[in-house]
Amino acid sequence: MKEENKNLSLPENAHRELKPGESYQPLLKANEKPFEVTPYSVTLGLLMTILFSAAAAYLGLKVGQVFEAAIPIAIIAVGLTGALKKQGGLGQNVIIQSIGACSGVVVAGAIFTLPAIYILGLDVNFWQMFLSSMLGGFLGILFLIPFRKYFVKEMHGKYPFPEATATTQVLVSGEGGGKSARTLLAAGLIGGLYDFVVATLGAWAETLSTTVMHWGQVVADKAKLVLKLNTGAAVLGLGYIVGLKYAFIICCGSFLVWLVIIPLMNLIWGGSVIDLMGTGIAQTISEMSPEQIFKEYARHIGIGGIATAGIIGIIKSAGVIKSAVGLAASEFKRKPGASAEKPERTQEDLPMKTVVWGIALTLLAVFAFFAFGGVVNNIWQAIIGLVIIAVIAFLFTTVAANAIAIVGTNPVSGMTIMTLIITALVLVAVGLKGNAGMVAAMVIGGVVCTALSTAGGLITDFKIGYWIGTTPKKQEAWKFVGIAVAAATVGGVMLILNKTYGFTGDGALVAPQANAMAAVIQPMMNGGSAPWLLYGIGAAIAILLTVFKVPALAFCLGMFIPIDLNLPLLLGGAISWFVSTRSKDKAVNTARQEKGTLIASGFIAGGALMGVVSAILKFAGVDWFLTGWNTVAAGHAASGAEAIAILPLIAICAYMICSSLKKE
Repeated sequence: MKEENKNLSLPENAHRELKPGESYQPLLKANEKPFEVTPYSVTLGLLMTILFSAAAAYLGLKVGQVFEAAIPIAIIAVGLTGALKKQGGLGQNVIIQSIGACSGVVVAGAIFTLPAIYILGLDVNFWQMFLSSMLGGFLGILFLIPFRKYFVKEMHGKYPFPEATATTQVLVSGEGGGKSARTLLAAGLIGGLYDFVVATLGAWAETLSTTVMHWGQVVADKAKLVLKLNTGAAVLGLGYIVGLKYAFIICCGSFLVWLVIIPLMNLIWGGSVIDLMGTGIAQTISEMSPEQIFKEYARHIGIGGIATAGIIGIIKSAGVIKSAVGLAASEFKRKPGASAEKPERTQEDLPMKTVVWGIALTLLAVFAFFAFGGVVNNIWQAIIGLVIIAVIAFLFTTVAANAIAIVGTNPVSGMTIMTLIITALVLVAVGLKGNAGMVAAMVIGGVVCTALSTAGGLITDFKIGYWIGTTPKKQEAWKFVGIAVAAATVGGVMLILNKTYGFTGDGALVAPQANAMAAVIQPMMNGGSAPWLLYGIGAAIAILLTVFKVPALAFCLGMFIPIDLNLPLLLGGAISWFVSTRSKDKAVNTARQEKGTLIASGFIAGGALMGVVSAILKFAGVDWFLTGWNTVAAGHAASGAEAIAILPLIAICAYMICSSLKKE
């Protein structure tokens, strides 16, 4: 490794808002011509796409565990590029990661919806799965490109971008080596081993709950009041990067649901059976656990809030949308031969004319797929399906990007449930119901789900490229290839898994997300309804939050995401605030904050990598030999496992604080 690359790190203003007149200068300067798209980077990127698409789809459907591929791919890219001593490794590694990350977004879009067709006892062929994923992915890319500059440049320092931060730290530290790389590696090993011990070996409980104490269990049973905290290192690291402000807002959403709405529902309707969606619920509210009430009712308030917050965001961003549309119109009006001012390399997107034609051709392909691919019965229904996809995908791609930028979690399942409900209602209204309606709704849902998932993943890649200084146009162009390869891989894997294992009956694949989608769509296509009251409450909350200048999307994400994943964000955010405010010297605080970001990124990277290992071991069943001392295995008291978990959690928090405060 070259000496000048030692201790390579992002500029000081990479994570803060810029001062008036200040600009961000990436590592790879705009006037440079770095190695990016090369036979090596494209080949390795596509290989990673195939491998991780197959692995993520297989493990996600088989064991119900979906892992994030972007960070493990970045780690592999850094390792291989360094071992092969490739010149210009940083730019090439970004392309490898960007292409390879297509695997995770396509898998998330596909396994949430398409297996539900098999679960419902119906059939779907390879081409339907392939085209659903590929066309959805293309729309996600094309709809988001006009908003790239807004999210990554104009909003610089205003969004934490936790996943992009962690991936960038892996790429930069791997390239530079030195103290930053050692800090990241040490944190990755500690965080990875910690998460492996808790998630795979079960040495202590993965979640702390107030029910660990007798009084807490009584309160949960009687008043439906409970608090839960995930003890994972990766989630703690995520909270550190999200920061105290957004973590607090997110948790306020959780507190409203878990400490107010759920207990209130039990108090008012405890003796009632409420079946808002016609899914056959037979339990009264008082017979349900707080977790069941959240899943069946309260979570839908969060879905309504997310949808409304997204629409409000679109309205507030009308100027950005108008400028993007204006840019497209100006390109079309430009006379042949007339040239526009060329942007600098690090801000060069695909031409807007190309984007607009791409959207038009993709939507035309969607229409042809629906009309002639056996998805719907006639041209009119194909047009209806096309309109649903165009409107929802356009509106919600920016919502997905916003969510990833704020909390690092894409609420794609919630938005997909909303899409399926709207689709089912519209299709029933135009005469498409029963089995044919369920297939059509799921395929439409698959297209939208993949578009949203792709948009969320793409904004992460854009931010990584912005920080490092790669060419956006090259990332965008090769994303299409990665999406197509991932869609073909996932479609083939699902077809094989259905023939080998099936999705129903003994020994069938778990497919938890698809089972949830099937449970939603079946009653809708057979005369059921949607929980519009709950969606309306969520919408009203989002509007009130906006009126009082509270970030509505962050708050509503807290209402939708389980509280055990939100409380660690608050803990991590509190640590971030603590280490960055101890000194009277602002420079010292900044240095400590940056070192903490490295440690948090290591926790996320280690957790993501060990998540892959954990899923493989869980599937293979090779962790059986450690169940004798597994504190969460059958025969052990849950309270004991949770009591044990407190000490390691305190220890890893102390490690993060002390390492961040330690003088170099």
